[in-house]
Amino acid sequence: MANVDILPESQPILYSYWRSSCSWRVRIALNLKEIPYDIKPISLIKSGGEQHCNEYREVNPMEQVPALQIDGHTLIESVSIMYYLEETRPQRPLMPQDVLKRAKVREICEVIASGVQPLQNLIVLIHVGEEKKKEWAQHWITRGFRAIEKLLSTSAGKFCVGDEITLADCCLVPQVFNARRFHVDLRPYPIILRIDRELEGHPAFRAAHPSNQPDCPPEAAK
Repeated sequence: MANVDILPESQPILYSYWRSSCSWRVRIALNLKEIPYDIKPISLIKSGGEQHCNEYREVNPMEQVPALQIDGHTLIESVSIMYYLEETRPQRPLMPQDVLKRAKVREICEVIASGVQPLQNLIVLIHVGEEKKKEWAQHWITRGFRAIEKLLSTSAGKFCVGDEITLADCCLVPQVFNARRFHVDLRPYPIILRIDRELEGHPAFRAAHPSNQPDCPPEAAK
């Protein structure tokens, strides 16, 4: 375990937006590790976006979600947060022991978190404009999914890397949701679809789903 002061009596607070895939990744990881936490909703659209207010800028200078207050610290960036959870709470591991498999998990996480999701993020789509945003998002998601499907062809077992759930799965499922939201044709990606189907009923993934969040609008809930 990393040399970090863990304060179990202080429940973590996750600053989250119901449809944010980055927030969703962290919710899944917290659920899988059975870490109780409170959610503080941050609307990315209300009043021009609550993430831009002075109060939240003190929490996250990037004016994005998620942010996690835990162990007396505030952490930002979803992948960094998930690694922190893994290193400080190694029970119910979300990283394999094998060094190559760990690299494969990081590989898939980075392709999604750095190469796909930021290019169809809200702030980018606003800049692209209403008329072009769907085509733009479809282009970059399709490009990323072609690469991910190829990577999974050599790494996947039941899940993204082997037969145990890892941080790669935490990143993949929200991105599949985004792909559907932008009407990406997913038929060319059978491995991605199979893994997503495998995980959709898992309690930790189901609880983290946008439709089950306290700030999900009633019309969007399943």
